[in-house]
Amino acid sequence: MSRVGKKPIEIPKGVKVSLSGKTVSVEGPKGKLSHTVHNLLEVVKTGETLEISRPDDMKFTRAIHGTSRALVANLFQGVTEGFKETLEIVGVGYRVEQKGKDLNLVLGFSHPVVYKAPEGVVLKAEGLLKIVIEGIDKQKVGQAAAEIRKYRRPEPYKGKGIRYEGEIVRRKQGKKTGK
Repeated sequence: MSRVGKKPIEIPKGVKVSLSGKTVSVEGPKGKLSHTVHNLLEVVKTGETLEISRPDDMKFTRAIHGTSRALVANLFQGVTEGFKETLEIVGVGYRVEQKGKDLNLVLGFSHPVVYKAPEGVVLKAEGLLKIVIEGIDKQKVGQAAAEIRKYRRPEPYKGKGIRYEGEIVRRKQGKKTGK
């Protein structure tokens, strides 16, 4: 049995759960989310817990069991606490500005890059070198962070670029002079 999949999901206080077929809908203080689990899996609500079970021990079923349990658990975390991703900008002349809901990134190109906030995601520029991405959907927050980082990935020689907070960029030595 999957170690992740067999753990029951605790339903937090103040969160409403509704099951309709294979769809789990969760409503909490921060908003409403839903997820449809795979056809092979069963979702059962017992008291204040939610359990996902599988019919057999086939390799695919075991894999989708743990994944589905994690995705449903993320729904509960999203509607109660939300998700947050922080990006840092490193480099001379690189900066970020808030323009309404969007971000204006100056990253050494001949033009500034404007990143429009996706639906359900809040972008904040903290100072000139920090971007905070918040939302209730973990996938959307992570995707927005990856798209912003993609404009100027950290390069290994000087370490310039956009990186996740706490990310360690392995540096290369560069050219050696002389023999």
